[in-house]
Amino acid sequence: MTRGAGWAEPFLPVCAAIARLLAPYGEVVLHDIESDTIVQLWNAFSDRHPGDPSLLDDILSDFEAGQDVLGPYEKVTTDGRRLTSISAAVCDADGKARGLLCVNLDRSPVDQALSMLTMLAGPSVESRPPALFDRDWREQISLTVASWCSDRHLLRSALSRSHRLELVAELDRADLFATRHAASHAANALGVSRATVYSLLREVREGRGEDPTP
Repeated sequence: MTRGAGWAEPFLPVCAAIARLLAPYGEVVLHDIESDTIVQLWNAFSDRHPGDPSLLDDILSDFEAGQDVLGPYEKVTTDGRRLTSISAAVCDADGKARGLLCVNLDRSPVDQALSMLTMLAGPSVESRPPALFDRDWREQISLTVASWCSDRHLLRSALSRSHRLELVAELDRADLFATRHAASHAANALGVSRATVYSLLREVREGRGEDPTP
């Protein structure tokens, strides 16, 4: 610890606790304002050491304007990693600002994860090959239900009876109940029983003046 920074001793366990929580991505630095030197570092990744100059001139002007906490703000390491930093004034028992506690959080793991997710999500989805899907009535039913709910920003679990009635009508217009087991698949897609699908289908067809027989 920097000579003459006895005021800092009560804060060292606090700094160590923060550093342990954020290790290895959170660098914690305690500065002495009077001597403008670093008292102690934890999880150091900025090539600084206790006793090195703090170079606080710029940041202290913001604290002198009446702020107790500054940030979060962005910094960049010499090797190009982005940091999210925050600084807080540390006062002695008389309320005098004696030090500055800075926490620098290395964002590179998050940036790498976001880059990977963007890469995975990046390729545009091509239209479905007709030869693979046009005859797959199960896929057609699932896609119709999914698209209908997505267009209306509805969850399947939140569909009302009138919603299901509209959906069954759309499935029927697409002639997707022509296959023997289509009603069972539609029931699974809608989260209802097969008997409910038959009831809705009968109501749809009767409303159009058609034969209600599935």
